[in-house]
Amino acid sequence: MKIVVTGGAGFIGSHVADACVAAGHQVVVLDDLSSGKRHQVPAGATFHEVDIQDASVREIFARERPEVLIHHAAQMDVRRSVADPAFDARVNLLGLINLLEAGRSSGLRRVLFASSGGAAYGEQQEFPAPESHPTVPVSPYGTSKRAGELYLSCYQAMYGLEWVAMRYANVYGPRQDPHGEAGVVAIFSEKLLAGEEPTINGDGKQTRDYVFVGDLVRANMALLGSGFCGAVNFGTGIETDVNTLFAHLCRACGVTVPERHGPAKPGEQRRSVISPRLAGEVIGWRPEVDLATGLSRTVEFFRSRRAG
Repeated sequence: MKIVVTGGAGFIGSHVADACVAAGHQVVVLDDLSSGKRHQVPAGATFHEVDIQDASVREIFARERPEVLIHHAAQMDVRRSVADPAFDARVNLLGLINLLEAGRSSGLRRVLFASSGGAAYGEQQEFPAPESHPTVPVSPYGTSKRAGELYLSCYQAMYGLEWVAMRYANVYGPRQDPHGEAGVVAIFSEKLLAGEEPTINGDGKQTRDYVFVGDLVRANMALLGSGFCGAVNFGTGIETDVNTLFAHLCRACGVTVPERHGPAKPGEQRRSVISPRLAGEVIGWRPEVDLATGLSRTVEFFRSRRAG
């Protein structure tokens, strides 16, 4: 099938684009390279350097006529969303609407949307959170992701467009950018390998659900062949606090570094963990890469990049 992958030069999107090409699909990558890297676009894909808000997106869809959109392009920085909520809304909402309108007029039939399993739920009342958990986001980023899901539901009602909101937990793995809108794994890995001492925000007891990027690639590929529509979590259901994560990374890097704590970040969620049970029921998915293994693979990527 023909698939458009937005953000296909970025962290998660490039891995998904690789897998789609390897599976024999025709792949079209859209990325403005604001954070993505051109060399991460698979050789077998057609590449368009374009902002998803641009009017030319409709011309690209009219020419390519994709059957499926896998949408990973986004403003992903929670702190930037707080500082500039209008920018967050332009990219995450108006960009999505532009893609949906382009797809609606060119025969698009299915959308896989990278949503958020942490920010969309807000401060959790249940651990791990199922998809039925109230969505009460506490940041513009979480709000825009949840609003994107509602727009997809609307387009299904109006035009019959199939959709899945993939509510990702905290994703980590090779190709994550430690200098951009990165998570703590990439930042700590880079600093530890450089002989620096990372700073842990607050007491380090805040928890997250860390899921390896390769597991999410499997989820995307499984959803291509599924008729499921709606929101579904992709996480491990396991909470890991930052202090424990730091200790894992020190071992993976082969260093002994003391914990150094700084001020807590205002508004940071204390606990975040999501249930993957529905994903198991609808597509037979479960996380396969445990945290220690995934962190080792991630550190090796950063180590080899520094050596190269």
